[in-house]
Amino acid sequence: MMSITMIGLDTAKSVFQVHGVNAVGKIGIRRKLSRSDLIPFFKQQAACTVVMEACGAAHHWARLLIGLGHTVKLIAPEAVRPFVKKGRKNDAADAAALCEAALRPDMKFVPVKQPEQQGILALHSARSLLVKQQTMLVNAMRGLATEFGLIVAQGVGRLAELRTLVEADEAFPETARQVFTTLLEQYKALAGSIEAFETEIVAHARNDETARRLATIPGIGPVTASLIAATVTDISLFKSARHFAAWLGLVPRQYSTGGKTRLGRITKAGNREIRKLLVLGATSMVHRASQWNSAAGAWTRGVLARRPVRLVTVALANKMARIAWAVMTRKAVYQAKGRSVAAPQAAQ
Repeated sequence: MMSITMIGLDTAKSVFQVHGVNAVGKIGIRRKLSRSDLIPFFKQQAACTVVMEACGAAHHWARLLIGLGHTVKLIAPEAVRPFVKKGRKNDAADAAALCEAALRPDMKFVPVKQPEQQGILALHSARSLLVKQQTMLVNAMRGLATEFGLIVAQGVGRLAELRTLVEADEAFPETARQVFTTLLEQYKALAGSIEAFETEIVAHARNDETARRLATIPGIGPVTASLIAATVTDISLFKSARHFAAWLGLVPRQYSTGGKTRLGRITKAGNREIRKLLVLGATSMVHRASQWNSAAGAWTRGVLARRPVRLVTVALANKMARIAWAVMTRKAVYQAKGRSVAAPQAAQ
């Protein structure tokens, strides 16, 4: 009997499904394992390729299995889904689909993240969550004040003005005033936490060589630079700048048939947070296009003369992603006229 060469491992909190195949694809193992039995099983198993979805604790298990001598490959969940047999969505089918997907010659694999890298990404995830909660609180306060006829112009900077209106309005119910005050205090607490996270993120952006290069690109600040540097550890996985932009979902959908191609909205695939930050940075640069004295600025102004602002913003975000790919690939800082020089050395 031929030995097992590949194992599809469907992970969960307490129950793990194993699907092992030999060199010719014949099933050799199909069983469930408890969490406590997983590592003893792989200690006894001869070195092979283990395939998992890149989600949950996959990176943690990947590091442990690599330490046991196995080769680990992580696949994005959306890339595995087409290989799950129709009408058989269960752990066993998922594990089998992992082996099937990994055998495809054009399959893209996700690099295994190190603990330090995951720590930086945790800062970004927490910051993003708190920013969302902060926005919810602002909307709640605005909605509450609007119910009693108090409104101010848009923008977080107008929150103090809204508070003054609430405090000065004698007709404002005391119960509603207490609710408004509680929401405002919660907003301030979140602002402090966000600031603390951003301080750590900026420190990473200043100390990481790749992040420092990325921060030289117009529209990319320390938060965006830090997130890209922590997420994309091996830029060589992307063959071209277009592949990188496509991974971020910043290229249009294609509808092709009979030799005719129609382009639609952007795909919005890949890393949502990086895409969002690039679009926000592009929005800022589009608003300053008239003062942007460079070839990229002239290009932006030219497109603005022909296309809607929102379309130009996304197009510029795509361009920024491509520039980021070039900066990381060449290990050079961005030059407005298209020239690159060696990146500055890290401070000792």
